[in-house]
Amino acid sequence: MGGAGLLPKMPGTYGSAVTAIGVWLIFRWVGPCPWILLGGLLGFSILCTWLGGWAQDFLGRKDPGPVVVDEGAGICLTLLFQPYYGAWGIFIGFVAFRLFDITKPPPARQLEKLSAGWGILLDDLAAAVYANLLCQVVLRLVHFS
Repeated sequence: MGGAGLLPKMPGTYGSAVTAIGVWLIFRWVGPCPWILLGGLLGFSILCTWLGGWAQDFLGRKDPGPVVVDEGAGICLTLLFQPYYGAWGIFIGFVAFRLFDITKPPPARQLEKLSAGWGILLDDLAAAVYANLLCQVVLRLVHFS
């Protein structure tokens, strides 16, 4: 994520922002495509589960801040199958995801306790499901131009 997880105080927000901006740039180039989001979700998820345990051991803490590939997976899941309104829709998805990722409504908090990369990843995916549902409603009720 270009070192976004190494920035101070809010690494999850920076990692989410890098992903959201990347999605926006790719969509401007090739157009909105759910396959890109599915690929990102799968790729980030594999990286997180594969390297998550090692990162926890190396950094000496559970769900270490410098690991932000879970935020990448969360943003991709949040934006998946949303109506596309360009930067505004992606921004709303970003805000919704951060809201649920920070507050961790059930079962996100419980999933965070799973071992290694699974705990790092699945709490973010639970937050992304909530964010996706909220965005489905908001983006279909409010039309952006």
